[in-house]
Amino acid sequence: MRVMARAGLVVESALAAAKQAAVVGASTFDIDAAAAMAIADGGATSNFLGYHGFPASCCVSVNDEVVHGIPGTRVIEDGDVVSIDCGAIIDGWHGDSAVSFIVGTPKSERDVSLVEQTRRSLFAGIAALATASRLGEVSAAVEDVAEAAGLFPLEGYVGHGIGTAMHQAPDVMNYRTRSRGAKVKPGMCIAIEPMLVVGTGDSNTLADNWTVISADGTRAAHWEHSIAVHEDGIWVLTATDGGAAGLAEFGVVPTPLP
Repeated sequence: MRVMARAGLVVESALAAAKQAAVVGASTFDIDAAAAMAIADGGATSNFLGYHGFPASCCVSVNDEVVHGIPGTRVIEDGDVVSIDCGAIIDGWHGDSAVSFIVGTPKSERDVSLVEQTRRSLFAGIAALATASRLGEVSAAVEDVAEAAGLFPLEGYVGHGIGTAMHQAPDVMNYRTRSRGAKVKPGMCIAIEPMLVVGTGDSNTLADNWTVISADGTRAAHWEHSIAVHEDGIWVLTATDGGAAGLAEFGVVPTPLP
């Protein structure tokens, strides 16, 4: 877990660099380049680059692009909702995280709420993990925040286990299902990643076979953290503070790794 924490902090730095590069007039390629440089500077390698042929070090999704946006020539405009998903590997262990934010002046209060409530749904899920016996409790916590905000989880896209591979079992749903989900136990590391849409949870995939857009053209946001469950509690591996700032609202204090 300690090596995963090292990878996670590289991801945190890469996302910070990418967000700083995401200014009006920048291209999504510029954002990816900033993330790639931070990953290299951190002594890590990207786990996105080359993954099933993916051509970049991070996904950059804009407005109605929910996830898996391929960086390129698209230019960021004032008021765009930008989601960046990034990962890194150190000594064979993976970190994975995502953030969403508005560039410049928000177009609407709805956009502001979309970004903030998606972030809150992530931390509600992490907070639930602290006491959950099954991952279904995490899924329910994520959905509760989304539902209260009038947002819809992207159907068919889920969080996942993480460790010596970026995507491992078990799946971590962003909504309730009939399944109670996998049992939560020490040693488990998962990535919780709500992908919420203003419209319905329906989506389409563009001709590039990667970029997922909302079916009705409404805007979306995506937040993610990798979290470790250990004998003494939980720790967010992709946050310097272990998730303390985001978890405070929910009355949960993360416990450093032993």
